[in-house]
Amino acid sequence: MIPQDSSASQNTESPTAKIHTRPWAATLILIGGTILLVLSMALSVSFGAASIKLGVVWEAIFNFNPDINQHQIIWEIRLPRILGGAMVGACFAVAGAIMQGMTRNPLADSGLLGLNAGAGFALAICFAFFPGLSYMYIIMYCFLGAGLGVLLVYGFGAASKSGLTPLRLVLAGAAVTAMLSAFSEGIALYYRVGQDIAFWTAGGVAGTKWSQLEIMFPWVVLALIGGLIISRSITLLSLGEEIAMGLGQRTGLIKLVGLVVVLILAGTAVSIVGAVGFVGLIIPHLTRKLVGVDYRWIIPCSAVLGSLLIVFADLAARMINPPYEMPIGALVALIGVPFFLYLARKERRAL
Repeated sequence: MIPQDSSASQNTESPTAKIHTRPWAATLILIGGTILLVLSMALSVSFGAASIKLGVVWEAIFNFNPDINQHQIIWEIRLPRILGGAMVGACFAVAGAIMQGMTRNPLADSGLLGLNAGAGFALAICFAFFPGLSYMYIIMYCFLGAGLGVLLVYGFGAASKSGLTPLRLVLAGAAVTAMLSAFSEGIALYYRVGQDIAFWTAGGVAGTKWSQLEIMFPWVVLALIGGLIISRSITLLSLGEEIAMGLGQRTGLIKLVGLVVVLILAGTAVSIVGAVGFVGLIIPHLTRKLVGVDYRWIIPCSAVLGSLLIVFADLAARMINPPYEMPIGALVALIGVPFFLYLARKERRAL
């Protein structure tokens, strides 16, 4: 018998076996982060223009009495607000993680690549031309608007002779975002619907209602499950399209499914909270530093950390200058802009 060459056997090792990952860190984030998220949500429900003791919050949740004013405040105003913020944070973070994995672009984010602006443009059209439209149709329009933003960004970015580099994609996204935002503002001024969409453009969850969450929840759950199903394929794509194709992956189909998932997540989030950027940029990078490059861990951990970011940002927005509130988008941008400039500096050679 001829002995097998050990070097040849090593070369045939699957690339997935070499993926650097930290399951213990991911498990700690999922368990500890979920516990911290529940505690932060309880704290956020307790604080506000009228402070409510945690014992009253517990009683309102598990023994609701509609005759008690504080119970009404908790159920009708604060609980949907906090739950909506948690879902929005998960949506933006997972959308950013999937985009970065599929495109191998560390600067990819639903806000930077025109999805949020496209969804906001669709919102402006809804308020101007279809007043009184049900929330289900508003979400559908946001999906279409986000899709329009993606098509414009990739169309402009791919038109360059040097190809679609990471920074060129971001520059195209910035241009499309500015254009769609200008169109949205023009529609708002001409049709006098500026007050109706001001809440969304500021970025906040104060007006979230249970009826919105009932419609939003199934979409978000289905999109998150879809992201988890294709997570292994996204890991292979993040290693390189040639490697993924060599392992028999249908990269075109995976990219299409991933894009649909991102459109659902970004469109749903913008329909609730507005064009809050940088969540999908910061959280996936932080998650990869903590758990490694396996998207089977990155996606669920990003959902938990994204929820934590928005819940704490919403709490800070109410506590900085009570009884007034700051826009969540402004608070997140204070962290996101320096982080984006740092990443752009690292990627300057790609120009």
